Amino acid sequence: MMKIYQVDAFTSQPFAGNPAGVCLLDEAMDASWMQNVAREMNLSETAFLLPEEDGYRLRWFTPAVEVALCGHATLASAHILWETGRLGRDQIAHFYTLSGLLTAEHCGDEIELNFPATPPTQTVAPDGLVEALGVSPLYIGKSRFDYLVEVATPEDVLTVEPKFAELHRLPVRGIMVTSQGVGDFDFVSRFFAPAAGVNEDPVTGSAHCCLGPYWGRRLGKQEMLAYQASARGGILRVILADDRVILGGQAVTVIVGKLLA
Repeated sequence: MMKIYQVDAFTSQPFAGNPAGVCLLDEAMDASWMQNVAREMNLSETAFLLPEEDGYRLRWFTPAVEVALCGHATLASAHILWETGRLGRDQIAHFYTLSGLLTAEHCGDEIELNFPATPPTQTVAPDGLVEALGVSPLYIGKSRFDYLVEVATPEDVLTVEPKFAELHRLPVRGIMVTSQGVGDFDFVSRFFAPAAGVNEDPVTGSAHCCLGPYWGRRLGKQEMLAYQASARGGILRVILADDRVILGGQAVTVIVGKLLA
């Protein structure tokens, strides 16, 4: 029987951050089985780990589709590998994914993920985007995966009430709404991905591969503290390193189980 875990990522407290499923595979399984497990878990992402000679094959599934990059489920996966003793705390986790080699390592109390940067390019809003968000954008960009929409204030980010059925029609994984932050936070954001089966994602590591380069250029910073302002909320440390983005955060295991099917 294969072990499966539920981990809250990008938080140091249970029942906050972004919950992810982590399934440790004994053998290769087909995509339809993994999709069924992800649908059963009904979390924004479930990660599947298969041991390889020098690391792990890692795939991510929402309840609806397989995705090419996911930050919080990678953080959760690394956390489980160290917590269960499959890796020593001084070892680097190597993940082979649809987005190439990703790594994770301990740094103090945090786990640091090394991800590819996906900076946005300014673009014209597709039909229906602005209307579905109900915002007055200062900037609209598009990354490899998502649209980025900058608004004037954190309050504008917090009060967005998207029309999800209209966002679902857009030919893109998701939509980030963001503004410069206040206080301790350099920027804030929310992330909506109805086309991927997730209306609002609580904390989205992969979105910060776009948000980090964007706000780094705007603010003239290489290291930033970000807050994703979902109902659960989450904090990410973002470091720019050439064409990579280092994402720092914590994780907490909340459920341990066994798959019987």
